[in-house]
Amino acid sequence: MVNYIILGATGSIGTQALNILRFNNYNLVAFSYGKNTDKAIDIIKEFKPKYVSTNDTLRIKELRSLFPDVVIYEGNVGNNKIASLYKGDAVVINALVGSAGLKPTEIAIKNKNKVLLANKETLVIGGEIIMNLAKENNVEIIPIDSEHSAIYQLLVGHNREEIKRIIITASGGPFRNKEKEELESVSVEDALNHPNWKMGSKITIDSATLMNKGFEVIEAHHLFNLPLDMIDTIIHPESIIHSMVEFKDYSIFAQMGSSDMHLAINYAINGPTHSKCDIIKPLDLTKVSALHFEALDLTKHKLVNLAYEVVKKGSFYPTVLNASNEVAVELFLNKKIKFTDIERIILKEVNSYDHFNIKFTIDNILKLDKNIKEKLRKIYS
Repeated sequence: MVNYIILGATGSIGTQALNILRFNNYNLVAFSYGKNTDKAIDIIKEFKPKYVSTNDTLRIKELRSLFPDVVIYEGNVGNNKIASLYKGDAVVINALVGSAGLKPTEIAIKNKNKVLLANKETLVIGGEIIMNLAKENNVEIIPIDSEHSAIYQLLVGHNREEIKRIIITASGGPFRNKEKEELESVSVEDALNHPNWKMGSKITIDSATLMNKGFEVIEAHHLFNLPLDMIDTIIHPESIIHSMVEFKDYSIFAQMGSSDMHLAINYAINGPTHSKCDIIKPLDLTKVSALHFEALDLTKHKLVNLAYEVVKKGSFYPTVLNASNEVAVELFLNKKIKFTDIERIILKEVNSYDHFNIKFTIDNILKLDKNIKEKLRKIYS
């Protein structure tokens, strides 16, 4: 029986991953979570893992009292410890949010465990290092993002030389038809009201700004080892086609499905077999009235364009992009800045970054990430 480890088990992706494990009667041996201890208690009771890590320091004594046979770790150190378990004998599902997912991914790879990756920041800020490390350790990294899962599925049976380009679809978010001036007054509640997907708050805001699409371009660049001129983005409001691959004979393959992350998670866990999973919401083509496509204007959507630019610059520039975005989204969710300030803060931070001659390592990425976040929080506190 395969041992599964979930990092971020109580979040949106973690919860859906647990649904897939439950459906298949798979073995959860360890997980980490933030502060939703009530939900974590239910998970421990049901799946009976041997190891757990929590950020809820106020309730860690309670957990240890309730589950004396479970080893309880704490904080980021605990996340790293969970990722280091079962050397060569586990599958690690990284469903953490933000740069916190980078170090555990590195640890899991060095531990020679297969990684199912939902934490896009791992590849955004450390893609070159992570992909080289995976190759050195002969470790598979399987994407859980719906767009990258679609591309991953479409490329089965094909080689890189056949590809003309990949096409990443974007719904356009809740403000697709709004003019720039109208965005000045949008509320947090408006931005969290995604037309198609039910996701965590951070990724939902990233979808509203389209920063998420920029991150997906960077992910695809590293994950599929493709140059930027072979990665296109397109608006597809229905979110029925999750991504497309155009081959050199100009045939275009599309992966279609409902707006349900269970689909990508199930394929990551059970692929390359398309295994039966009744909890996935089926797509009824008779109820799909039409599929629409629009060009994604990179001059209008500056954050997507910025993602292409930071990849070209390389080194720590994607780290600056991600760190400033994480803080800007946090500030907006806490109603300390306007929605349009997110883009302004990110652009200012990336454009003002002075690239010092620092060795490009995981530890230095995380140091810079921390410094930028502390600076921006201080400015806007």
